[in-house]
Amino acid sequence: MPARGPVRAGERALAPDLARGAMLLIIALANSATVFFATAPGIDKTPHGFERGYNVFLFLFVHARGIPLFAIMFGYGLVQLARRQQTAGAAPAAVRRVLVRRNGWLFAFGSVHGILLFSGDILGAYGLVGIVFTLVLLQRGERLYRVPLGYLGFAALAVVALAVVVVAGLVSGPAGPSVIPTGDSASMAAGSFTAAVAARLTEWPMTVLTMLPFILFVWVGAWAARRRVLEEPRNHRRLLRWGAATGLGVAGGLPMGLLAGGFLEVDAETGPAVKLLYEASGFFGGIGYLCLFGLLALALTRSSRTNAVVGALAALGQRSLSGYLFQTLAWTVLASPFLLSLGTGSASPTFTAAIAAMAVWLITVLAAYAMQRHAYRGPAEKLLRRLTYGRGDR
Repeated sequence: MPARGPVRAGERALAPDLARGAMLLIIALANSATVFFATAPGIDKTPHGFERGYNVFLFLFVHARGIPLFAIMFGYGLVQLARRQQTAGAAPAAVRRVLVRRNGWLFAFGSVHGILLFSGDILGAYGLVGIVFTLVLLQRGERLYRVPLGYLGFAALAVVALAVVVVAGLVSGPAGPSVIPTGDSASMAAGSFTAAVAARLTEWPMTVLTMLPFILFVWVGAWAARRRVLEEPRNHRRLLRWGAATGLGVAGGLPMGLLAGGFLEVDAETGPAVKLLYEASGFFGGIGYLCLFGLLALALTRSSRTNAVVGALAALGQRSLSGYLFQTLAWTVLASPFLLSLGTGSASPTFTAAIAAMAVWLITVLAAYAMQRHAYRGPAEKLLRRLTYGRGDR
């Protein structure tokens, strides 16, 4: 193994929190578009002007990138939490009990969130994944942790195979009318809160089921945490550089972006392959972002000057659960047909959704920074800790 250099205290703490804070902007851009257009993925199917280029941007850097990044960071956090418990003297069985209890409550949070507000909720699925991962995989030996690395190779082959199918379909040309493969959401288009809840009673369980295979993404995050890739970015610079360049360089979302921007046409036969290609490549985009944030944290901590912007972003990362839940509440108020419905009648619903996403995210950044300065935890984090540990909150 290469020699490990000294690790600064600020560097150790900054990178994971910075990644979580920045991750919420990616999730905000993706989810706001999903709610404003009541489709998955969220796009205006008839873009004009600069909207066309923005659609390309969404599929290259946003859609299908945020959820894998969330899953990777979730796995990273599981290992961090287990390590803190062990450092405090907890036995392995006690660590498992704490993590199972915490993830059980996370599933409960997701149930309420997914049924009342947003059927695309990811907390419920990750709560279940967290329980399974804790009981089956978390405390296993190094040999088993090679499995997610093998999955990376398999995923790369899948992306290449899908790219070949897409290119073949494009070369042969559309055999019928051009289609954009998206799915409509009944709950997001519902005209009343009760109708939306009724739709989410079936939509949210399906979301949970489709996300359970993301345990592989969680596993990759746990692998990175066991090596302290983000806590010690100085010792993993080569890995972080390679991961950022390769992960963000996988342009599997380009055909879907060109299609959504009106620059490309595909028929109903090729459309599903185009959609699968952008979804499969999103995992590598998530890894690329994780590595990019690690490099950014390393660069920032080389300076001894305090950066309020970085501090605010890291503060949001420490309160990412509260930030995520606040976003959904904001989309419900801003975009629901039975509330403000800002996208209706807007000259550009696409950019209305984008501006709303950035504004809501910025509000959470400022609020988190204010809480950090006054030593307040996020409300959702505080509640989750109380439910996990009881009044003996640690």
